[in-house]
Parts: sequence; structure tokens; C-alpha cells
Amino acid sequence: MEILCDEPVSPTGAYFTSSVISVSVIAVLETEFPIDDSQAMGLLNDVFIPINPRFSSVMVKDKKGVKHWKRVEVRLEDHINIPIFEEGKSPEYYQECFTQYLSKIALEQFPQSRPLWEIHIFKYPTSNSGGNLIFKLHHSLGDGFSLMGALLSCLQRADDPSVPLTFPALNRIKEVKTTPGFFGNLSTICYGMVNTLTDFGWSLLKSTFVEDDRSPIRSGADGVEFRPITITTLSFLLNQIKLLKSYLNVVSSSTFFF
Repeated sequence: MEILCDEPVSPTGAYFTSSVISVSVIAVLETEFPIDDSQAMGLLNDVFIPINPRFSSVMVKDKKGVKHWKRVEVRLEDHINIPIFEEGKSPEYYQECFTQYLSKIALEQFPQSRPLWEIHIFKYPTSNSGGNLIFKLHHSLGDGFSLMGALLSCLQRADDPSVPLTFPALNRIKEVKTTPGFFGNLSTICYGMVNTLTDFGWSLLKSTFVEDDRSPIRSGADGVEFRPITITTLSFLLNQIKLLKSYLNVVSSSTFFF
């Protein structure tokens, strides 16, 4: 049963679902204990889906070829996947199974006939956790920050569910704020304009004439997009992000951060 509700698809969302490219965001939530999937249906229906109307919408085209979001009734059983592996193996064995499973689902395309998200419940203990909850969401549903915010809003603190979820923060010395004068405001505006023009010009050059340098995350090989991929995971402290960014010579984004 379709629910009459229409919302235009953003240009970025339309591009991410074109014949040229299809991008998904994969987030993994590790649990200390094995996952009990008996309450999955209720939590998804009552907590996850109401967060964003796009979680219960499909992308359709009108007569002019313009894409819109159309609300539909969600069949939760079509979005929940529970992989089955051999029982009684070691955590190292299941860790390898988990890595291969992540790589497998990363290459699979979403069916366009239902909302563009899936949840995979990996119930086996790995080297790092007692279980893993995998969220695969199409990038047209939102950017990295908004999608991570949506997922984190589903969580509650174990010690006090009434308190909002928080993360540890570094203690910083409070800076004394001063009100800039006329020349201070003028220099800030000029600095912003120069940065904008520089970034625009550099982006234009890179999209036409200049090629990105090779790095640990860019091989530069021809046809690399058609080669098999493998997803690996690393754990690091939040305050190590700057070191990683400097070593890889990249700009930290929501995808890199999470």
C-alpha cells in the first residue's frame, strides 16, 4: 500500500542513484554480548523508521524524468538479513567471515522497489566483539553526519536511558573571546573569499586537467573500480585522527571520521 507523500530528490541524491555511480554508507555497531534479534522488528518499526521519512520511501520518476521520494509501507522482513555460518568456530574464524561478508554486501546493489537501506545482524562472536549490527544505507538518504546522527539517536545509555548519549571529550583550555573590530571583520571576509575562490579554482583544475597524486588510499591504476574489493577494519583513538589525516594527506570528512 502506497502512502501519498511526495518529496523531490536532491541533485546529489539523484546523482548517487544514477547509472554512473551508486554509493552506500556502511556503519558497524559492535556489541559486547551476542545480539538477541527477537526485538529487531519492534525497534526498527518504533525507533528507526520514524527518524527519517526517507527510510520509508522509494525513489520514483515523474513524467518529466524528475526523481521524487514516495512514501510506501515498509516490509521489515525484506530489510533484515541474518547470515548463517558454521557453529562452534573460533572468534578468529568468525572475524574472517565477518570481513568477507562486509566485502560481499558492499558490492551488492539495492533493489529500487523498496526503501534503500538494510540491516545485517551478525550474531557470531568475533575477535573484537560479541556481535555486530551492520547498517547499509544508500548515500541518497543523507550524508555521513546526518546518517550517523540518525543511527546514534536510536541508542540509549546503559547507566541512565533518560540521559542523552554522549562521548568523551578532551579537556581544552577555554579561550577568551574578543570582539573583532572593523579591520578584523574585513580581513575575515577577505580571507573567506580568497579561500572560496582558491578551492573552486583548484576543484575545477582537478576535475579537468590535474590528477590526484598517488597515496596509500589511491593506487592510480586503470580500471581499479572494476577490481574486487575487501573491507578491513582498524581501531584508533579519536585524538589520533589528525595524525592519520596528516599521514594519508587527506581531508577528514564524515566518512573518514566514522
